[in-house]
Amino acid sequence: MSSAADILASSELLAKYEPVIGLEVHVQLATRTKIFCACPTRFGDPPNTNVCPVCLGLPGALPVLNRRAVEMAVQAALALNCRINRVSRLARKNYFYPDLPKGYQISQYELPLAEHGHLEIEAGGAGRRIGITRVHIEDDAGKSVHEGFRDSDRYSYVDLNRCGTPLIEIVSEPDMRSSEEAYAYLTELKQTLQFVGVSTCDMEKGHLRCDANVSVRLKGAGEFGTKAEVKNLNSFRFLREALDYEIARQVAVLEGGGAVEQETRLYDPSTGQTAGMRTKEHAHDYRYFPEPDLLPLEISEKWLETIQASMPELPAAKRKRFIEEYGLRDYDARVLTATRPLAEYYEKAAAAAGNPVEAAKWVQGELLGRLNAEGKEITESPVPPEHIGELIRLIAEGQITGKLAKEIFPKMFATGEAPSKIVEREGLKVMGGGELEGIIDEVLEKNPTQVAQYKGGKKTVIGYFMGQVMRATKGQADPKQVNQLLRKKLG
Repeated sequence: MSSAADILASSELLAKYEPVIGLEVHVQLATRTKIFCACPTRFGDPPNTNVCPVCLGLPGALPVLNRRAVEMAVQAALALNCRINRVSRLARKNYFYPDLPKGYQISQYELPLAEHGHLEIEAGGAGRRIGITRVHIEDDAGKSVHEGFRDSDRYSYVDLNRCGTPLIEIVSEPDMRSSEEAYAYLTELKQTLQFVGVSTCDMEKGHLRCDANVSVRLKGAGEFGTKAEVKNLNSFRFLREALDYEIARQVAVLEGGGAVEQETRLYDPSTGQTAGMRTKEHAHDYRYFPEPDLLPLEISEKWLETIQASMPELPAAKRKRFIEEYGLRDYDARVLTATRPLAEYYEKAAAAAGNPVEAAKWVQGELLGRLNAEGKEITESPVPPEHIGELIRLIAEGQITGKLAKEIFPKMFATGEAPSKIVEREGLKVMGGGELEGIIDEVLEKNPTQVAQYKGGKKTVIGYFMGQVMRATKGQADPKQVNQLLRKKLG
């Protein structure tokens, strides 16, 4: 059955409209304990074991704010160019759901932690600045499990281990105009937060969850259309697919003479479609009021300066520096700044090699290729960055050839040994002097016809001689030196 997106994809109707997209992203902070109690935040423990009276919402239990969670939230807000509010207030967001034992979520409303930020993205070959409305802290709910049990057709189960884990919610301005821009924004956001080290952003574990607010309007119109909130976007691919479908659906509704309803919709990956879930709530539906058990959160000048001093270089700044300082192409700079550990590894390799461009080639090509083939991360590399640098220096110094280096690297990867040790043990140094000249003389003596052709003006025969010599030396000769000696001997 064709979806609305399929029907409209080839028509001119979509071109008449402009999508307006804003994202609400929930990110779990990488603290060891929960935001208001000392329960661990470990993922995968047996259900309902990492709980206590505070996160279970038992009468008389009082919350105590996790200082480290606040520091991580401030780091995230600084990385997103937000203004930190020196005083913010925690509030109760009241709603009922089986996995919310308190009957309310501790969040922030009128006085959030940070506001008025932005994130630079690149989509469709053009740069865009996406505004960030606010960053606020809150505690997470538990998890309802609707399948996987013998009686799942009749019952749902509740796991409260996640209840009380620290979150930040990052609310963007409605500045995105396509699914591609939304994808680019979420990608840049994830990379930035991982660089700062405030979250793993592992979507499979629920550490990064995204909801999208989507509306469409005729191009050139000033007012926004009626928006729908789309939930269940637990992968980057699903975000793009859900937005494309929802945009097409809303255009179809309007072109059919209908009106888009303000509602919350769920994306179903099996059908590629969104479906209505409930009417969209308004802020007053949650009956926000200040949390009576917690004082206002104050960020002093000294505390803020300490947090600012702990901030690493962010990916956008690092990419720019790699291009300007190391002479890398934009593509290479983006690959090498994909994660903070990879960027740090590359910089160490470049320093050891004394040649950043060659270091980029070896890290991206040989190293990442083998790591990916074995399903390993850069942090699991058996080859230290200093060994990459040493290998590049051996080539530059003429001790080994590029061909030999390609043979040496797998041995480095398998053993963790330095390239110089492998070269010495296996006698892989570049062949030179009398031994090389002897091999060249032997090759020329065995090929009188080709020698005559060369002397008769067929200079391309030099390639044939090069191949014969390199084969005879098993790649241990410097091609440049071989070329020079051949030309000299051939006159």
